[in-house]
Amino acid sequence: MPAPAPARHLLRGGGVAARETVEVVRAGYRAGSANETAVFNLFVSFGATFGVARAITHSIRRGVGPWRNVKVGRRHIHHFVWGILLALASGGVSIVLHDERLDDWLALPFGAGAALIADETALIVELSDVYWSDKGVLSIDVSLGTMTTLACSWLLVRLVRRGETTVLRVSG
Repeated sequence: MPAPAPARHLLRGGGVAARETVEVVRAGYRAGSANETAVFNLFVSFGATFGVARAITHSIRRGVGPWRNVKVGRRHIHHFVWGILLALASGGVSIVLHDERLDDWLALPFGAGAALIADETALIVELSDVYWSDKGVLSIDVSLGTMTTLACSWLLVRLVRRGETTVLRVSG
């Protein structure tokens, strides 16, 4: 059995592997179609925003950290309001500009806005602040279902892209 390599060689090899992995992911992202990158960006921004919103809301509830509820006068402004604004603004810009090169980037604020809305689905359905109650689980269900749908959509877009390439090559 060969003697193990010194730790510095293993660490150096890990660093090389990490850099190569980042290069591969970046190249794969750049090689994707506009639709692929838009759906991927939507998926990532939705998932990240959902997680961050849950974490911030938890810290507000516990009184930990710099976060506080947003209030206008005595009225609490829920984060689905900011989600509506983000989604409408980015979706509107996408429709008005009709530029495929921008759509993959506009998918980021759109996905973030959609996540903020989905995270408060139970509040919208119940017309009551049930975020931390048993009824609030609806928001988690909707958000996880949306993330699953977005992941499947991303895969479907990739399959269609490959299928188009194959069919057009054969019939062309």
